[in-house]
Amino acid sequence: MYPDDSVAARIYRGLRDGDLAAGPVVEFACLMEEGGLSRPPVREVLERPVAELTAEDVTRLGRALLAALDFQPGFDLAPELWTALETAVDVVRADLRASGIDGSLELTVPDWDDSGCARVAFRGCHGSPPIWPRTGGDPGQALAEIADATQDAVMEVVWSVWPTCPDHGLGLHAELVRGAAVWRCMGAGAHTVAAIGELRPSPGRRRRPRGHGG
Repeated sequence: MYPDDSVAARIYRGLRDGDLAAGPVVEFACLMEEGGLSRPPVREVLERPVAELTAEDVTRLGRALLAALDFQPGFDLAPELWTALETAVDVVRADLRASGIDGSLELTVPDWDDSGCARVAFRGCHGSPPIWPRTGGDPGQALAEIADATQDAVMEVVWSVWPTCPDHGLGLHAELVRGAAVWRCMGAGAHTVAAIGELRPSPGRRRRPRGHGG
């Protein structure tokens, strides 16, 4: 993660808002050159007079410099990534309800974690692996990772396997299959049990009839 006041963050904001100036691009190119990270876009920025750089050049070179360092914005710079992960949490909540498991499920950034990553907390327990902001850029990947993290957090609290295959009783795995996030069972010829968010209610769980209190 980069601090919000870094030159890279200023370039990202400029690209996002459509008002990127040449100054941060030139400054970043100089920093990369000084750090031994000379790349074709770095050399182009440093070899061309700033006055000759058009708005299109500045945008193209700004993107190229960020790509050269694999710049990844944090949630503060790209709040839409957080929103995408929260949407995935909402979907996974449906599977918890279908399994008859109660308790709060939240997306958090714990005070003790300075990585800039999010974690899933179930009943206040942060028992999930870190989820990098970039995950929110792909809805399918976001849903699969949130489901996997939720599984870890839930099992740490309830001390039992969740979710399980209704046919084989084995624990399911969150996976991406042709871009769709699904729950997969690895028993007796691996098969897809359900799309994440569409698990059927657990056997024996009473369902409220429609038209009676919602």
